[in-house]
Amino acid sequence: MINIYNEINALEATFRKTEEFEALQEAVAVVKADEDALKLFQNFRKVQMNLQEKQMAGEELQEDELVYAQKTAQLAQQNEKILAMLEAEMKLSSVIEEVNRILVKPVQALYEGI
Repeated sequence: MINIYNEINALEATFRKTEEFEALQEAVAVVKADEDALKLFQNFRKVQMNLQEKQMAGEELQEDELVYAQKTAQLAQQNEKILAMLEAEMKLSSVIEEVNRILVKPVQALYEGI
């Protein structure tokens, strides 16, 4: 019997060697090295997480919270270092989505024709 976790761990090691992961790793390092960019990103992330937590809890989001979140996102995206990091993250997300599509193919195939 195959141990899928050994295979997944090998895939994880390969994943770390992809251009997309390495680009994100470098972009994160650039943001971390810039105190202003780091603080701006940390605030942006904190606002995002708070909104997500409220949504998951079924709480209604207030207009002022949404406006503040938009302004925080705009400020973060105006910083070229943060923007480069977010773009690198999106490219890496595309790889993850493709891997996920490949992984679920066997399950989808099982349901074809039902």
